[in-house]
Amino acid sequence: MAATSASQTIIELHRPGAASDVFAGRLPGKAPMPPAFARARTTIGLPEVSEVDVVRHFTRLSQESHGVDNGPYPLGSCTMKYNPKRNDELARLPGFANAHPMQDPASLGGVWEMYERLQSMICEITGMDACCLAPAAGAHGELAGLLVIRAHFAQLNKRRPVVLVPDSAHGTNPASAAMAGFDCRIVPSDLKGRVDLAALRQMLTPDVAAFMLTNPSTLGLFEDQIVEIADAVHDNGSLLYYDGANLNALMGIVRPGDMGFDVVHVNVHKTFSTPHGGGGPGAGPVAVKAALAAYLPSPVAVRRSGVAQRDDERPLSIGRMKSFHGHVGVLLRAYGYLRTMGGAGLRQASENAVLNANYLQHRLAPMLPPVYDQFCKHETLLSGEKLNTSARQFAKRLIDYGIHPPTLVGAGCVYFPGDLKSAMLIEPTETETKASLDYQVDIFRRVFDEDATDEALVESAPLSRKIARIDLKT
Repeated sequence: MAATSASQTIIELHRPGAASDVFAGRLPGKAPMPPAFARARTTIGLPEVSEVDVVRHFTRLSQESHGVDNGPYPLGSCTMKYNPKRNDELARLPGFANAHPMQDPASLGGVWEMYERLQSMICEITGMDACCLAPAAGAHGELAGLLVIRAHFAQLNKRRPVVLVPDSAHGTNPASAAMAGFDCRIVPSDLKGRVDLAALRQMLTPDVAAFMLTNPSTLGLFEDQIVEIADAVHDNGSLLYYDGANLNALMGIVRPGDMGFDVVHVNVHKTFSTPHGGGGPGAGPVAVKAALAAYLPSPVAVRRSGVAQRDDERPLSIGRMKSFHGHVGVLLRAYGYLRTMGGAGLRQASENAVLNANYLQHRLAPMLPPVYDQFCKHETLLSGEKLNTSARQFAKRLIDYGIHPPTLVGAGCVYFPGDLKSAMLIEPTETETKASLDYQVDIFRRVFDEDATDEALVESAPLSRKIARIDLKT
């Protein structure tokens, strides 16, 4: 059977002579001559495809992809919440969209004004004193924060080559520490899923520069010993680093700086509702206490005589983390989100995220009991021990019903401590309605019943996707 346009690749759609200046191909006769000023081009082998085929091809691909705009996306730890489209309009404002990164910085007054305001907002939300918006993503922000810590101890002429990381941390934490030149040591969790405080105290030796901590953790639990943790870290002369991946559970309620953290990065795609996924761009602003402000990367916006401008007088800065000024369009979206929400709105968003997670945990408990039987924060870690097949196959069957799978052990940058091979991490986010949550529960129950009565069906999932399965046995 011949392939149809609905199944062909862009290469297969190649037709000699097809072009975008007409719908199906060039008109009969001689091809138009290029204008005199056109640069000479050489053929590089790209497919020749008509405009209508190109549009249909990429529209079809977009419809085959799953995103938060076309269905539930309960991916634990990644906070795949709905992005308000009004913020996309902000990012397309001509004054920002048409600005060129190689312009004279003095001509980018609007960028520096927005940056200075957004820096202040992030400092207020996190309880920090200074902020840089340049890092391109969360892990990039981690790296920037750790380089700031390294520069701080270098300035003090103190050698502290070790960073401590809990076993419930994102996998980016030890990776970022290694990239920043530190040795990484893992702090175990206790039976409640929290940092083992006794073990941490034993590991706080004079060579420790910092302890990296996500609070709430990747297990969806709040570290209720955070004050004791902060005191122990600081008593050792070390710094406390806040991985802001889960700040969306706390924003507007409590600030990392008030808990004792010295450095924080913020995942704006998770917390401030900018686009997430698709390879970027993203943004991972890093904020610090006053004692570390001089080391922040560039650029940083400051206000002098009432005018926002770039600060170029920072001799102790770790330098640039990337070219130019950061991802302005993403930061514009974050700015619009914060201006729209205000302090009360951010608090409500956090409260709704926690409420939704606990609601799902309660409704799903008869099928998928929580690993830690207690209230969770913005996400819940559930056990698949009651399944006849596996958590992996359960997740694949959810795809057939239009629900993105939850996070499984070893997926992406997430690691679950201990023997939690059947665990799945679910984060509904605050943007899902109760009706949506109830719909998801019904689908989970349907798949759970299928798992109990028709294992072969669940084992063969997904059945509705163009690419059905990957053979994991070979």
